[in-house]
Amino acid sequence: MNVLIIKLGALGDVVMATSLISAIQRAHPTAEVTLLTSPPFATLFRHWPGLTIKTTQRRGLSNTIATIQWIRSLNCDRIYDLQSSDRSAMMCALSACRERVGNHPRYPYSHHPATRWRGQSHIYARMIEVLSAAGVTNVDAVPTLPAAPEERDSVDQWLSRNSLMENSFVVLHAGASATRPEKRWPYFAALGSRLSAVGLRPVWIGAAADAKINRELCATTGGLDASDCFSIIELAELGRHARFAVTNDSGPMHVLSASHIPVVGLFGPSDWRRNYALGQERYVIAGVECIERYRGARYADCLPEISCDLVWTKLAENGLV
Repeated sequence: MNVLIIKLGALGDVVMATSLISAIQRAHPTAEVTLLTSPPFATLFRHWPGLTIKTTQRRGLSNTIATIQWIRSLNCDRIYDLQSSDRSAMMCALSACRERVGNHPRYPYSHHPATRWRGQSHIYARMIEVLSAAGVTNVDAVPTLPAAPEERDSVDQWLSRNSLMENSFVVLHAGASATRPEKRWPYFAALGSRLSAVGLRPVWIGAAADAKINRELCATTGGLDASDCFSIIELAELGRHARFAVTNDSGPMHVLSASHIPVVGLFGPSDWRRNYALGQERYVIAGVECIERYRGARYADCLPEISCDLVWTKLAENGLV
């Protein structure tokens, strides 16, 4: 039996899909299972047993045509479309596969939930419904990003070089997508200083695009600049050694949820109910929940109104500081 899983991106969605992929593998223990994803995410699965990885670019007609031809050559018995895009639906429609599992109750899917999804729930909850429609159950509620021994050793060496003991530091991500600057909480410097004052070292993480703001934050908080120091898998491994993490609504928020530590997600101009990291609902700090004049809204451009004092109080209430 040949099973194909389609999950192209983005980072947070791919991380959340890891538990779905594991459940699909368990449901087809003797099948040849292949994951179709985008090149940046292939390394997330390189240590997974029993999973073949195929990459494709997310854009371009020629790439799409070549990918459809490759899918047809697999002679799939079942396709799980976890992407739910027009492009992945077209891949399913032209796949020559009879069993096509997807999010939408319409062609080309043969297995799907009975009702339409209009964003009324967290996408992960909807994906549980999608898998259930195909007879796949017992899905873990947290993502998984296993590290290889060399990746664990790399993180251990970094911690040793920087004299960081277990649970002695907090991972902080002050960045956000360049296209969504309104998702940046403006008081990370104040929070980092307060953490330092109680003996918790701030570790500022992010990609190269976050390097400038992280340098500035380190200069004022006494923390460590870890910009572009870790791969995605290594970041999850770093998180396993931390006391907790505080992030904006971003990809690293989801990656750190795979560390199985508390991840405090700060939400304003995005709907936290649809976007919070798996297993981290209790640690969400959303303006629409804690600022009276925004109560009842799905989201609001209100991050500047979430004070450092309010965040600190929430951390204390959860026993994190």
